[in-house]
Amino acid sequence: MQLRDKFGRKISYLRLAITDRCNLRCQYCMPAQGINIVDRKDLLSYKEMYRIIRVLSELGVDKVRLTGGEPFVRRDFVNFLESLSFNDKLQEINITTNGALISNHIEKLEELNINAINLSIDSLQKEKFAKITRRDVYENVFDTLLKLEKSKLKLKLNIVVQSGFNTDEIIDFVELSKEKDIAVRFIEEMPFNGKGQRAMEEVWDFNKIINLIKDNYKDIENVFSKKTSTSRNYKIPNYKGTFGIIPAFTRTICNDCNRIRITATGMFKNCLFDGGVFNVRDFIRNGASDEELKQLFISTVHHKPENGFVAEASRDNDVSESMSTIGG
Repeated sequence: MQLRDKFGRKISYLRLAITDRCNLRCQYCMPAQGINIVDRKDLLSYKEMYRIIRVLSELGVDKVRLTGGEPFVRRDFVNFLESLSFNDKLQEINITTNGALISNHIEKLEELNINAINLSIDSLQKEKFAKITRRDVYENVFDTLLKLEKSKLKLKLNIVVQSGFNTDEIIDFVELSKEKDIAVRFIEEMPFNGKGQRAMEEVWDFNKIINLIKDNYKDIENVFSKKTSTSRNYKIPNYKGTFGIIPAFTRTICNDCNRIRITATGMFKNCLFDGGVFNVRDFIRNGASDEELKQLFISTVHHKPENGFVAEASRDNDVSESMSTIGG
């Protein structure tokens, strides 16, 4: 049995939020006062997460990305990673983190054969970083970046391009790929900022970002990417690393989508833009067997919408959750 939707797309990639809590307060992700965090009993337990991943891996899911909130905020996260490493059906275990809490865990992550770390860093300037994140941890995060780049873990940098804030640093980030074997990825800003927590002066979409880069470099090479890649990737000749753009909001990557999401409270989402299909946590706590879980996943994925625009149109409410709540 494999997970396939009605468009024939094979679903092999799960994004699972470990927690809705975060130690930063990034402007595009959550309001300054934070979000109404849920009771701990309402979060999926590690045992429940392990079971969900095992069942999905038996249906062909072989890549898992663990997100938050900030996953390293949750106690015993590294022990959970160790338990996941025993699932031989998983080819990749990746983590998205803000980097403020992981420097002491890098060696352990290497031992556990974690594949890649996506480090969220939206500015290379200390004061601007503090303004975006509302926290003064830039030096810690940049030190983590340097340590990760020297480790055997693949390193991707996630930069949310924010109108009026960090667009003047796009070339600085591309230049990081000159001497460092990293993948710099620019992400279109999403609407999930809590009903207009931050006004956007102008839209920095894929075309605006790539045109700015092309204006600054004589040659830009295309980098081959899998059909299911979320980014369009490039490199500057003779640079060690690469850069890419994730069209998260303009959604030109939907046709080859192979992803599903589960939030920290167990809400199953076929698409980032849908309102959630069912709560797998409640299903498990009501006594569901593994076979019943499989059938539910199969039937739900079959109805995965064709793209994010269809998913958004089917919602009963505006898309306005915090990204911390959705899962990065």
